[in-house]
Amino acid sequence: MKYLSISIFLMAFFTSCNTPVKEGNLIITGNIKGLKKGTIYLQKVKDTTLVTVDSMVVKGNAEFAFTSQIQEPEIHYIYLDKADGKQYNDRIDFFAEPGEIRITTNVMDFERDIKIVGGKNQMQYAVYKKMLQRFNDRNLRLIKENFEADKQKDEEKLIENDKAYKNLLRQKYLYTVNFALLNKKLEVAPYVTLNEIYDANIKLLDTVAQSLSPKVKKSTYGKQLINYVKDLKAKKAQSKEENAKEQ
Repeated sequence: MKYLSISIFLMAFFTSCNTPVKEGNLIITGNIKGLKKGTIYLQKVKDTTLVTVDSMVVKGNAEFAFTSQIQEPEIHYIYLDKADGKQYNDRIDFFAEPGEIRITTNVMDFERDIKIVGGKNQMQYAVYKKMLQRFNDRNLRLIKENFEADKQKDEEKLIENDKAYKNLLRQKYLYTVNFALLNKKLEVAPYVTLNEIYDANIKLLDTVAQSLSPKVKKSTYGKQLINYVKDLKAKKAQSKEENAKEQ
C-alpha cells in the first residue's frame, strides 16, 4: 500500500511537470467584484478583426489571470459575457505592453468602476480617456439642449449650440494633438490620433506623424498613422490636379 501511494505521487508529480505551461511576456490579472458566474475574454484586433486571445470561465471566484506574448504595446480588451444578451457594454479597452497589468472593476458598473495599473502607455491612455470623457459629457449636454431647442423652435439657441459644438470639437482636436506631441515616444500617441481625430486637418495629423520618435514610427500604430497621412496627401494632390485640368 505504501509503495502504491508513492507510485501515485510520482505519477502525479511527473504529469504536472509535463503539463505545458502557457508562457508570455504579458501577464494580466484582475478582479471583477460581484461576479459569480460568466466568461471573461482577452481580445485584440488582428487584421481589422476582433479576435479572442484567451478566455476563462468564472464560477464563484471573481479573480482572473491571462498570459500572452506580444511584440509591442497595443490595445487589448477584456470582455465579460454575462449571458444577458448585451455584447458591447461589458468591454474594457486598455494598452497592453510587456510586463504586468492589474485590472479591477465591478460587475454592476463594469466600464465606469474600472481601475487599471499598467505600463507607461496605459498610464497616459487613462489620462487621455478621462479628458475625452469630459468632452463626451459636454457633447451629450449639447445634444440634449439642441433637442429641446428644436422642439421649442428656438433658432437663436440652435445657432448658439452649433457654435458651442464647433468650439468643443476644436478643443478636442487641439487637446489630442498636444497630448500626442507630449507623448511622441509612446505608441499611445499615434493610436489616439488615428482613433479620435482622423478627420482633422492634414497639417495637424502630419505634425503628429512627423514628431513621433523613431521607435514609435516603426510600431504598428505609428506606421498606420504615417501611411494614413501619406494617403490623404496623395488624394489631396490628385484632387488639385483634377481641378486644374477642369479649369
